[in-house]
Amino acid sequence: MTEAIATPHLTLNDGTSIPQLGLGVFLVEPDEAERIVTDALEIGYRHIDTARIYKNEEGVGRAIAASAVPREEIFVTTKLWNSDQGRDTARAALEKSLERLGLDHVDLYLIHWPSPKHGKHVESWEALIELRDAGLATSIGVSNFMQTHLDDLAAATDVVPAVNQVELHPAFQQRDLRAFHAERGILTEAWGPLGQGKYELAELPGLTEIAARHEKTVQQVAIRWHLQEGIIVFPKTTRSERMIENATVFDFELSDDEMATIAACDRELRVGAHPLNTDF
Repeated sequence: MTEAIATPHLTLNDGTSIPQLGLGVFLVEPDEAERIVTDALEIGYRHIDTARIYKNEEGVGRAIAASAVPREEIFVTTKLWNSDQGRDTARAALEKSLERLGLDHVDLYLIHWPSPKHGKHVESWEALIELRDAGLATSIGVSNFMQTHLDDLAAATDVVPAVNQVELHPAFQQRDLRAFHAERGILTEAWGPLGQGKYELAELPGLTEIAARHEKTVQQVAIRWHLQEGIIVFPKTTRSERMIENATVFDFELSDDEMATIAACDRELRVGAHPLNTDF
C-alpha cells in the first residue's frame, strides 16, 4: 500500500475536511467496482464518490473492508436517488446504502437531483438534516441543484448544503452558480470534469500548448485547473495507470495567464442532463 496522495483538503461549512481530489465510480460495473476502488486505495486515493443508482455500492464497500487503510482516512460519498426522496423514505434509503457499503455512516450524503418530477427536494433536505443529526452522515449536501433549488432550501431551513455537486468542465464552467455557492459558503464539486469524452479537450484553444509547456496531458491540465479554481474533483477511470496520471497534478502550477486561457474556453456546453428537464 502506498501512502495517501498529497492532495489538498478543503474545509466544509460544517468544519469537516474533504480531500479535494478523489475517484468517481459513475458507470463502473458492479463487478468491477471492488477491483477499481481497491486499486485506487492502493495508489493513494482517499476520497470515493458513489451513489445508490450506480448500483456498485457493494463493490465499493468490499474494497474498503478489505483495505489496510483505516476507515477514518477514507472519505465516502453516496447519494439519495430521486424515487427514494421524501421525509418518510430517505432514512430507509440511506440505511440500505450503508448496508450495501458495509459502513455505519457515510462522510457525505447528497440529494442526487432536485427532480421536479417528484417535487420533494425540500422535504428530502429536511430529512437529510435529521440523518446528519442521527450520525448516519457526517456532512450533507446536494447535487445538480440550481440557484432556485438552493433558494428553496434556504427558505425552509437554516442549514446550508456543504457542497453542490454539478456538471463542470472547461467547456461548461458554471461561473454564476459557483459565485452563488461562494456567497452561501457552499463548496462546488465537479462531475464529468473531463467532459465525459463527449468533446475533445485538446480542441479547446490553448490547452494543448499549456499541456506541452508543462509536459503534461490535457487531462492533467484540466484537473489542475479545477484544483486551482477551488473545486472538488473526482475523475472517473477504470484503469490504474490513468488513476496515477490523474493524481500526478501536484508537481506543477498553472500561471495566471494559463488560467485565463482556460477560462476563455467556456462554451456553456452542457453535455449531461439539465436539472430542470429531468423526468427521472
